[in-house]
Amino acid sequence: MDAIALDAGVSKMTVYSNFGSKEGLFQAVVRDRTAAVLAGFPGTGALDPDQPEKVLLAIGARFLALTRGDALGALRAVYGVAGAQPEVCRALYKEGPERVNDELAAYLRLANSAGTLKVRNPLQAADLFLSMFLGSGHIRGLLKLEMPGTRENRALLREAVRVFMAAYGA
Repeated sequence: MDAIALDAGVSKMTVYSNFGSKEGLFQAVVRDRTAAVLAGFPGTGALDPDQPEKVLLAIGARFLALTRGDALGALRAVYGVAGAQPEVCRALYKEGPERVNDELAAYLRLANSAGTLKVRNPLQAADLFLSMFLGSGHIRGLLKLEMPGTRENRALLREAVRVFMAAYGA
C-alpha cells in the first residue's frame, strides 16, 4: 500500500479511504481489468445477437489479451496467497472469471433466443468458449516463458470461434 500511495502521489490514508483495504483495492483493479473484455459494449443488450461469430471474435480477442501480459502478474500473485487469503481469491474470481462468464452467458441467451445459436446451457457454453484461451500459451505466460506471438494468438482465436460455432451454430 505504501508503494501504491507513493506511485499515485497520495498518502496511504487516501488509498485506504478510497478502497477500504488491500482487498478492496485489489477488487477495483480486477474489476477494471475485466471490464476491458467487454469494453466498448455498453452491455450484452448492445451485442448483436444476429452476428454471434463477429461478437465472439471481438470478445475472444479481448479475453485473449486479458489472459496474456500484465494480468498474469496479478494472477501469479493471487496463486501465491491462495491458502492464506481466500477473500482475495474470491474477489478475483467474482470480479474476473465469474463476471466475464456471466456476461458472455447473457449474450449467448440472446443469440439463442434470436435463433442464431443453439445453446442449452449458456453458462456452460460461455465457460467452454473462454476456456479455449487458457491452454499452453496461457500456461507459458504464467510460467514466464516465451509468450505466443500475434500470429499464434490470431490462429487460436479463429479456431476457437470456428469450433464454438460448429458446436452451437444454428
